[in-house]
Amino acid sequence: MSKVPDQESIMAAHERVAPFIHRTPVYTSESLNKIAGANLFFKCENFQKVGAFKARGGMNAVLSLSAKDRKAGVATHSSGNHAQAVAMAARENGVKAYIVMPSNSASVKKAAVLGYGAELIECEPTLQAREDTLQKVIEETGAILIHPYDDYRIIEGQGTAAKELIEDINERLDYILTPVGGGGMLSGTSLSAHYFSKGTKVIGCEPSGADDAYRSFTSMKLVPQTNPQTICDGLRTSLGGKPFEIILKHVEDILLADDAEIVAAMQLIWERMKIVVESSSAVPLAALLRNKERFAGKNVGIVISGGNVDLKALPF
Repeated sequence: MSKVPDQESIMAAHERVAPFIHRTPVYTSESLNKIAGANLFFKCENFQKVGAFKARGGMNAVLSLSAKDRKAGVATHSSGNHAQAVAMAARENGVKAYIVMPSNSASVKKAAVLGYGAELIECEPTLQAREDTLQKVIEETGAILIHPYDDYRIIEGQGTAAKELIEDINERLDYILTPVGGGGMLSGTSLSAHYFSKGTKVIGCEPSGADDAYRSFTSMKLVPQTNPQTICDGLRTSLGGKPFEIILKHVEDILLADDAEIVAAMQLIWERMKIVVESSSAVPLAALLRNKERFAGKNVGIVISGGNVDLKALPF
């Protein structure tokens, strides 16, 4: 698709992907509410297929392909969650998938991609290497590019998580907080809030060691990611141009948290909610706790983006 998703296209995307994904639960925690001083509603995409919200966008993108394009196969680059999403969607629809992953991707995510039957191509752990390798794969195979975030099909698919969150709770949300890396989830969430929950403000949350979205948002000019230093492997990528345009129009703010705060928030979720979340998923709670006065007494939706963790490399 060539234009920003409208209300009808997000509704159509939701109907399209619904048979292939989980409608994930919304959890609450009295102890975390007390700590935060706010009413928190966690949209648990860690329980999604492939263990992350990326299943939504990946499935929507593959299902949106023409019969001719499906025969050509699909190709993408990803540190893990989008890779698994595209690999799963391709398998479910009988499409060949070529997945470029940086060599330092979590072993659990590489194993999952292979388990879905995709062809895995490793590259050096830089954005340039990922893009160069992917371009070579596309030239050699003729596969159709499914960009991990700079693609309106991906954005409208990711927006279905917030649509469900809005539908599944009785209270009107004052805010929805999501992590931001490439921007697919944040931009999709902001569109869903705009279309389905007028008055709900959307805020992106980002590691301070990988703050290109924050710098882009505050300068209103797209700033590339350079040498990201964060525990959050899923948020080390650069913000995409298509998400950035939507974010500038529909996102209230972008907040930061450092790795120590992110690890502490991750541990809180594990201990208080008894669920497995990856570090990227803990960034919104970390940012909220750093800015508690802003959210005091408010109803706050938090998208837990995924739960794909290497249990041999926990940060606590």
